[in-house]
Amino acid sequence: MNQRQITPPPILKQVQFKCRELGFDMASDEKAGSLLRVLVASRSNGRFLELGTGIGASLCWMLDGMDKGSSIISIDNDPELISVSEKLFGKDSRLSLLCEDGAQWIKSYQGVPFDLVFADAWPGKYSLLEETLDLIKPGGFYVIDDMLPQPNWPDGHAEKASILLEHLAQRKDLVSSTLEWSTGVIVCTRI
Repeated sequence: MNQRQITPPPILKQVQFKCRELGFDMASDEKAGSLLRVLVASRSNGRFLELGTGIGASLCWMLDGMDKGSSIISIDNDPELISVSEKLFGKDSRLSLLCEDGAQWIKSYQGVPFDLVFADAWPGKYSLLEETLDLIKPGGFYVIDDMLPQPNWPDGHAEKASILLEHLAQRKDLVSSTLEWSTGVIVCTRI
């Protein structure tokens, strides 16, 4: 079967250049980005949350899939990375970029639930999972990547990933799918 070429967002080349320039090697890949674009495109006037902006590799895909009535909050605790993302995406009125500790933000958030949460940082994935899942409206998506072994994983991380996968699979309030492509993506829908 021939695979069709994925058409990336036009700004992706600038994001990839910045990643190389800064030596940032933790950006989400194009497959995960294309899936995120599809998921956010399924929600008209959607509200989305990204935990772990990085330089904006996955953010550019989500913005590309969002309609004009949608909004996204993207959080990272690294001021240098947020500064780069502000230069790349700062003019997009649908985006709120926050340079904050993700764990503190999750604990203090009192707003409307989200249609999709992409947890690409420790908070929301390996810590504060329950609190993060509570931020998702029924029918909303919880997405994580980097669940297949990665070269930058520290010792002992494979066990943490395995425990997380098992926990998500056993939950009665989620329908989950494990996608063993890209870097290992898990997509869950809250029921």
